[in-house]
Amino acid sequence: MAHNSGFLKLVNEAKARVKEIDIEGYKRMLAAGEKHLLVDVREESEWAAGHAAGAVYIGKGVIERDAETKIPDKSTKLVLYCGGGFRSALSADALRQMGYTDAISLDGGWRAIQQSGLPLEK
Repeated sequence: MAHNSGFLKLVNEAKARVKEIDIEGYKRMLAAGEKHLLVDVREESEWAAGHAAGAVYIGKGVIERDAETKIPDKSTKLVLYCGGGFRSALSADALRQMGYTDAISLDGGWRAIQQSGLPLEK
């Protein structure tokens, strides 16, 4: 998908401020047993079509509104994913601005998860 320049500018600025991890780094986190919460920020229809096993759903459109209720501990390690890593970077940046100290964007997102061999759910 070709993205508009204004959107890409926002994403690149967010990526400069947030932590990112690729799928191999995430698999190492899992193997090491690092405690974290995997958050799917895609649209509800995307979530319903399939998602990473064990993930929780908080869509990008409501994450700022719902995060403090669903994740009250702002020191919780969060790994956020979307389709490819753009919306998750924007969401991680919003959470960072809200005081969350360990929000990480999964670069490659759902596409990387699907190709990784990690368990999936519908």
